[in-house]
Amino acid sequence: MWSDGLRFPIKLTCAILLALFVGFHFNLETPRWAVMTAGIVAGGTAFVAGGDPWPGALRHRGILRIIGTFIGCLAALAIMISTIRAPVVMLLLCCIWAGVCVWISSLIRVENSYAFGLAGYTALIIVVSVDAFPNGSPLLAPQFAVERCSEIVIGIVSAIMADLIFSPRTIKKEIDREIDALLVSQYKLLQLCVAYGDKNEVDKAWGSLVRRTTALNVMRGHLMMESSRWQHVNRRMKTLNTLSLTLITQACETFLIQNSRPEYIPLQYRSLFEKEVNSVTEVHKCMKVMRRVISGNGSKGTPVTLVSWVGTATQYLLLLKGIHTNSSISRIEEDVLSGEVIVKARSAETHQAMINGVRTFVATALGSLFWLYTGWTSGSGCMVMLAVITALAMRTPNPLMMAKDFLYGMSVAIPLGALYFTVIMPATQQSMLLLSIALGIMAFIAGIFIQRRQIGTLGAFIGTLNILVLDNPMQFEINMFLDSALGQLIGCFVALTVILLIRDKSKARTGRTLLNRFMYAAVSALTTNPQRRNENHLPALYQQLFLLLNLFPGDIDKYRLALTLIIGHQRLRSAEIPVNGDLSAWHKQLRSTADHVIATHSDDKRRYYYQRLLREFDVYQEKLQHYNAPDSVMEPVKRLVDMLRKYQNTLIKG
Repeated sequence: MWSDGLRFPIKLTCAILLALFVGFHFNLETPRWAVMTAGIVAGGTAFVAGGDPWPGALRHRGILRIIGTFIGCLAALAIMISTIRAPVVMLLLCCIWAGVCVWISSLIRVENSYAFGLAGYTALIIVVSVDAFPNGSPLLAPQFAVERCSEIVIGIVSAIMADLIFSPRTIKKEIDREIDALLVSQYKLLQLCVAYGDKNEVDKAWGSLVRRTTALNVMRGHLMMESSRWQHVNRRMKTLNTLSLTLITQACETFLIQNSRPEYIPLQYRSLFEKEVNSVTEVHKCMKVMRRVISGNGSKGTPVTLVSWVGTATQYLLLLKGIHTNSSISRIEEDVLSGEVIVKARSAETHQAMINGVRTFVATALGSLFWLYTGWTSGSGCMVMLAVITALAMRTPNPLMMAKDFLYGMSVAIPLGALYFTVIMPATQQSMLLLSIALGIMAFIAGIFIQRRQIGTLGAFIGTLNILVLDNPMQFEINMFLDSALGQLIGCFVALTVILLIRDKSKARTGRTLLNRFMYAAVSALTTNPQRRNENHLPALYQQLFLLLNLFPGDIDKYRLALTLIIGHQRLRSAEIPVNGDLSAWHKQLRSTADHVIATHSDDKRRYYYQRLLREFDVYQEKLQHYNAPDSVMEPVKRLVDMLRKYQNTLIKG
């Protein structure tokens, strides 16, 4: 078995050498695209993962790269055919296309955004390559597109083959361990909340569980990339994700209620949670005791959050066993799996997406105009780097840091590439073995640093492969090397400058939008419509909470507010609201006013609608009293209104 520290460097080396060998064996004109693709797919995935990625992650990234490449090639052909007589318009349309693709990639799920980012700069690369080619002709565009697609597919297949050979493992064992450990951690969180422990410790515990639940859901996607035989596991894990989030919500609600009602948890129930647990078996035993106590006292004599938690955990245990065995889905499991309709989250990063698209368009457009005006020989390399950095960096949590990584990497790639281009590679021209050894050593060393997320390493490795200009046959022209190296370095610098100049001030706006969506979710839970009550918004809400955690890593007050609103949503969704036309009309009015709070862009209008919402809630509470609504409805509504009053400045101004 390969050592964990050496597995990825060996895998990266194998991927690079396999792509190199295939490229030269089939006499590809530019085998460097196959080599670079293998390096980007394997190296980029490891850099994001912070170590050797799971097989499913690498295959997923490879498939996205193929899809993005084909879309980009088709777009390049369409643009060139329609603007063949106007080079300036052609490049401008490519820049617009790149900006639109980055805008779309910023709105969709992060794990799928890579395809659109790649589609954006692929079209630009093809057009730039045709224009920069000596005696180039637009008629060469189809040839470039076909070659680009074939070389990229070879690179991706090489990376996947290396992954299969040197990483014959499955993520299933890791999933089995994590779902067990997650349930134990859920029980410990409930113990902490029942004991009414330290608030900061509770915050740390539920925050960790949110991240682990999100990571487990990502692992589910990787598992499905391994084999289709995990279909039953996939269905169970989708529901398990909701159950895990529900357990977090119910435990935190137990803690929250005790803020105003310290006697909420009777002493007999507190004593049940004093025993320490460290395994699923121990949790299962505690659950049996809890079910006997609840049966003896009756569900009405037990705190409602504990009853809900035990019921949800029972479903969790049922699905956990099926995930371990991958057995057929039983009738009882089918009832759990098909219970609710999952509602997907809408993106809250619309303003940031627009900024990202503008950055890409401005950077590539300025580079295009400068290249056309000066006829600079290094302009094509500069344009490629501008497109790549602005397209791929924008979807990362810190685009500026990734741009710096490329700039630092290119600063290292120039002297390293010069050593290979002028000394090592000319000496290995008569031997494929020596060339493989030379590139393999570089790939192995780079792999060690990439999996440690050493800043500049990935940029240096990819930049070096690019400026070496691995062509068939090789031509060691120093002017060509210097042009390519200088163009890429300047492209990295210009991309960094554009990101610095076009500032992204959408962070506060996105945070306010997210908080207002939590507020709207809590308000919209007030309904008696059976179809609306059957909609499960919990995964979408926690997905947005996870985004909030990433945007404001130190702002614990925002997390508490968001979690409290999620708790309010869940409790009101299951509350027994009296069914009558008057209350239904007020539910519709409350949703309409809350929607105005989210939709308006003016602070004054937002404040007006927010105050109107509070007044409407006062009237609504009076109506609930008039219609003799039970305490299970009155109490969560009052908690929600108190929360909205307390944090109105945060929800209005962010």
